[in-house]
Amino acid sequence: MGIISWIILGLLAGAIAKILLPGRDPGGLIGTTLIGIAGAFVGGWLSAHFFHRSFEKNFFDLYTWGAAIGGSLVLLILYRVLFGNSRD
Repeated sequence: MGIISWIILGLLAGAIAKILLPGRDPGGLIGTTLIGIAGAFVGGWLSAHFFHRSFEKNFFDLYTWGAAIGGSLVLLILYRVLFGNSRD
C-alpha cells in the first residue's frame, strides 16, 4: 500500500476509533483525525514488526484494518490520558 492508502485508512480508522470511544477529545476533530492517521501507521508497523505480517498489498485485508483501528484506539486512549483535562 502506498502512503495515500495509509492516510485514507488512517482517516477511516480514526473515525471508527472515535465511534468506539465517544466523548470529548482535547484536540477535537482535527486531533482525532491526526491520531487516526498516526494510529494506522503505528498499528501497521507494529503488526509487521512483531507478527511478521506484511501490509503492503491489500487495502481491504481484515488484519490491516484491525491493526489500524487498534493503533488508533491505543493512541486515542493515551492522548485522552495525557491531555484529557486541558479543555475543562
